[in-house]
Amino acid sequence: MTKIFAPEEIGEVIEMLVFQDLDIRAVTLGLNLQGCASPDTGSLIECVERVVGEYASKLSDVVDLIAGKYGVRIVTKRVAVTPASILLEPIARRSLDEALPTALTLAKTLDRVARDNGIDYVGGFAAFVHKGFTSGDEVVMNAIPKALASTTTLSAMINVASTMTGINSDAVLMASEKILETSKATPKGLGCARLVIMGNAPEDNPFMPGAYHGLGEPELTVNVAVSGPGVIEAAIRKAGPNADLRTLHDIIKRTAFKITRLGELIGKEVAKELGATFGIVDLSPAPSPKVGDSVATALEALGLEIAGAPGTVAALYLLIDAVKKGGAMATSSIGGLSGAFIPVSEDWGMSRAAEAGAITIDRLEAMMTVCNTGVDMVAIPGDTPKEIIAGIILDVMAAAIALDKALGVRLIPVPGAKPGDKVELGGLLGTTVVINVPKHSPRKFVTRGGLIPPPTNRLSKG
Repeated sequence: MTKIFAPEEIGEVIEMLVFQDLDIRAVTLGLNLQGCASPDTGSLIECVERVVGEYASKLSDVVDLIAGKYGVRIVTKRVAVTPASILLEPIARRSLDEALPTALTLAKTLDRVARDNGIDYVGGFAAFVHKGFTSGDEVVMNAIPKALASTTTLSAMINVASTMTGINSDAVLMASEKILETSKATPKGLGCARLVIMGNAPEDNPFMPGAYHGLGEPELTVNVAVSGPGVIEAAIRKAGPNADLRTLHDIIKRTAFKITRLGELIGKEVAKELGATFGIVDLSPAPSPKVGDSVATALEALGLEIAGAPGTVAALYLLIDAVKKGGAMATSSIGGLSGAFIPVSEDWGMSRAAEAGAITIDRLEAMMTVCNTGVDMVAIPGDTPKEIIAGIILDVMAAAIALDKALGVRLIPVPGAKPGDKVELGGLLGTTVVINVPKHSPRKFVTRGGLIPPPTNRLSKG
């Protein structure tokens, strides 16, 4: 019989699973709900409840089955649906006043169906306003604070920029207002953890809160998010202090290959059982608040005293480039964000570095140039003016369109908190310190309004 795997390879994978926190961070089922769009509220809600309920129940059972079959921990089960702005458009065109309560009913319905079927997050409460607003977009954006305050699994996303169209500064300012409203409407501002402001949002993103079922996607698709920063860190440390950077790059690349193969295997198995199309593996090593499961400490294993020190951007580039090359060898089904996540509160090493003053807003903006996170899960003072928040978002969106990549902003204004205060967000959201924000105001700039035009590389796209 031909040997597929050497015994040492099998042992290595077992070690990753048992001792190095290798898991599948999320299996996300993308679900087309365009057929549910209706000018009648009752018909819309009934259709959404029926379709999402049917597939959410199946997803929960299948994920448990596959996790047990392969002995792999699958951390979260998620559903991403057609953007709510599209589903609400027929009602919003007739009456914005009628559409707003319908949007809240839709949010609560998605949340209830998810909770009833063991789904951890449901995404797609989304608006795409990178060039302008439709009636459905306006309704979704205005509904977001109350929708997040009245749900626990719902995730919201506002796409305000695109390489093809530029940045909608009016949408950015409105999004900043919604962040502050959400903060005030939810304990500790926690609702903001389920709200991301994005540029170039991908259609096949398995990560919340940016996930939605894109218009170019199949009827039913399975996308997988892997984890593995602890595995990468262990591989780096095993190489020892004398390994040069090219050698470490190769080690990370080979490790990423194995992680990605596992993700693809799980995704294909889940898709097969559901009768769905297998979509993509998102290569991003996703951290957690657990010690030993950190992108930041993987960077420190490369030789940094602390994440955020000089050299951090170069170390992050090396890690991400190796992950992408290893992942590309492992599968042709790459999508989502496929970079590296450095969410401050969700990565215990990043949170520690922020507390030490090594991670700041400026440092995160430098790091985002070589990864696909942006400024993510950053706690800021609750009294931060909306113009400051808008300025931070505009900076991130400028990088997104200039570099033609997906980037996002998740800021959590914590009511009553001051810079340096520690905030316990709970669960996978972790614990973090409130970071100081710049005090010099961009108010006159961010309130001018209008579109910031797309970059010249737009011309190469036809």
